[in-house]
Amino acid sequence: MDMEDKRKMEEYKKNPMTNLADSIDHSLIGDLRQLTKGKLLTRIIVGVIIIGILILIFFVANN
Repeated sequence: MDMEDKRKMEEYKKNPMTNLADSIDHSLIGDLRQLTKGKLLTRIIVGVIIIGILILIFFVANN
């Protein structure tokens, strides 16, 4: 875990309702930063999947 994750865990222990509020916010908005965490291969795979979905949507919308 990095320092940001440790800080979040400490904050959640001090204020449990913060975790609930964050969960609700993330379920409504999402956290795209979580997609880019990981090693290079993970980032490449996620990038290819996102680009593929966008291309698929573009071609379906044009037909």
